Amino acid sequence: MKLDRKEILTALETISVAGEGKNMVESGAVQNVITFGDEVVVDLLLSTPALHIKKRAEVDIIKVIHEKVYEKAKVKVNIKVEAPEKPENPNLIRGKQIPGISNIIAVASGKGGVGKSTITANLAVSLAKMGFKVGVLDADIYGPSMPIMFDVENSKPISVEVNGKSKMQPVSSYGVEILSIGFFTKPDQAVIWRGPMAAKALNQMIFDANWGELDFMLIDLPPGTGDIHLSIMQSLPITGAVVVSTPQAVALADAKKGVSMFMSESINVPVLGIIENMAYFTPEELPENKYYIFGKEGAKNLAEDLQVPLLGEVPLVQSIREAGDYGRPAALQTASVLEGVFETITRNVVQETVNRNEMLPPTEAIKITTMAGCSAVKK
Repeated sequence: MKLDRKEILTALETISVAGEGKNMVESGAVQNVITFGDEVVVDLLLSTPALHIKKRAEVDIIKVIHEKVYEKAKVKVNIKVEAPEKPENPNLIRGKQIPGISNIIAVASGKGGVGKSTITANLAVSLAKMGFKVGVLDADIYGPSMPIMFDVENSKPISVEVNGKSKMQPVSSYGVEILSIGFFTKPDQAVIWRGPMAAKALNQMIFDANWGELDFMLIDLPPGTGDIHLSIMQSLPITGAVVVSTPQAVALADAKKGVSMFMSESINVPVLGIIENMAYFTPEELPENKYYIFGKEGAKNLAEDLQVPLLGEVPLVQSIREAGDYGRPAALQTASVLEGVFETITRNVVQETVNRNEMLPPTEAIKITTMAGCSAVKK
């Protein structure tokens, strides 16, 4: 059978590249279509190197040609990536850099209780095991948990002199440098602070600390989208954000809001991807079984809808909770299933960070002013 080029182009007009409104032909993504009997070659131009976008475009093209033109057509898709120059956003200003820190990753969740701090701790130790220099800033002012998770709750940062200035020395555990408000409060003491006071404490831990040379700083944000998040993004140029959720509908609805916050025009922080925690339960006595207690593939579907990568799934395992309570993150369990799970997720985070740094300019901190009880961008 000889394929008709016009018929193929008509079929391609019914699909679009993920994240773009126009169809593939109208947007100019389809550069050329060549037919040879029952074979067709489609040259596609994309503006993003993200693997999930490229794979989805290829699958969509093959599927639509098989469905609308000829089901036995031999389809080849050649994909070329050319990222457009990113226009300067007038709403953004250059943030205050921390000397020596290469990448700052915010770990967020739309709601509490989804395991965001557990994921942060295990990402940190996995990065350290891979040879990266890592720091964790526990920005969850009202519920700091890093001191417990790293078994340093009785430690206190000491004061050191750096270039004639007094600095806080982060507490080191498992090769990770840590600062948390939990180091400065009693275990039974509630932190009752308004936003400005919390922001001031965070700024001290960020800029008055001797972090040294770090490949990654992970910031464990509080749940939700509020004052602390804005304070952090005012203070620092965040490289990218990772959003943690469980598969259940309530958590996914809040996670969607979290992704939306980072991707909003006034914030404009790249979202590296979503991690699904408590994805399934596997009993120790039935290692081949998976029970989807909170729902199945909820975060995967959300990631596809929002056009962001799914970085991985963490099972619901008792030893993860126990490891956090005992102060030894589960990713440190050598030759275990959990070590492999967290290593895969961490490699995906590193790869998405590399992709982001290759294709986008450095993130700039935002300048926000409070007006009439709401946050607004000051131009």
